[in-house]
Amino acid sequence: MKAIAYQNNLPIAHADALVDITLPDPVAAGHDLLVEVRAVSVNPVDVKVRAGAKPADGEWKVLGWDAAGIVKAVGPDVTLFRPGDRVWYAGSIARAGSNSELQLVDERIVGRMPQSLDFGAAAALPLTSLTAWELLFDRLEVPTDERGEGKTLLVIGAAGGVGSILVQLARRLTRLTVVGTASRPATRDWVLQHGAHHVIDHGKPLADEIQRAGLGAPDYVISLTHTEQHFDQIVEIIAPQGKFGLIDDPAPIDVRKFKRKAVSLHWELMFTRALFSTPDMIRQHEILNRVADLIDAGTIRSTANENVGRIDAANLKRAHALIESNRAQGKIVLAGF
Repeated sequence: MKAIAYQNNLPIAHADALVDITLPDPVAAGHDLLVEVRAVSVNPVDVKVRAGAKPADGEWKVLGWDAAGIVKAVGPDVTLFRPGDRVWYAGSIARAGSNSELQLVDERIVGRMPQSLDFGAAAALPLTSLTAWELLFDRLEVPTDERGEGKTLLVIGAAGGVGSILVQLARRLTRLTVVGTASRPATRDWVLQHGAHHVIDHGKPLADEIQRAGLGAPDYVISLTHTEQHFDQIVEIIAPQGKFGLIDDPAPIDVRKFKRKAVSLHWELMFTRALFSTPDMIRQHEILNRVADLIDAGTIRSTANENVGRIDAANLKRAHALIESNRAQGKIVLAGF
């Protein structure tokens, strides 16, 4: 099978940062699906792993944690899917990724692909949808009923991949006032288009921006990027007994500053369930199916914003460079080999 991989941690401009190679076809066993990958998207985790995880000498590492495709074969323990099914998933960080023609993935973290989307638009969503859903409803336990009335959610970095779907989920499925941050006119418009009630500028002091917008202290704050830069402002603005969630890897932050307000901290990593084979691992199958239903009903929409072409080393290098620029808006997808 065709694949794109690397053997050394190199700057993305280097000729060997990502390379087109050929690998043996994998074989499905246990709960595995063998998926014919039709489209992928690129996430910050791809860039982080490429920069920091070196495969053993002589081996290749295949990245990719978002895919949409067709089930080609199934392992003997599979009960949820059969060959020919259209599926989407984010995979496991402990296994070979989706930047290959064929990929093995556990059925319990795979969902049925939305009928209303093509493969490219679908591939933009699994990792970010799982991250956003788990943050909102599994970690922060945001209510979806009248208990959310009068409460506010602040999303820092709302124009990125996770922010774009998180804002939609919060606006459509809860009664919270949703506030996103963005620092450029284009990203501000993007966040408003995805459902935010208000947009403030994270390039300015958040406390001043909250006051300027006439908003009270947010009950929930989610930081999706550059948490260490905003942390003291978050401590200042969050409501007493509020909840704080984050997904990035900030420089050390002093969480003791939350004690006075009895604020709880929640870290989200959507790979945790697959990485540890948790008893509730099938929850990701259920979330992806629920998101597919919401997409097909027109309640939320794909956050794909740029298709950079077919799945090959040259185009993946372009996508990685866009992610590294920290100016990506929505999701970058690639489709076809």
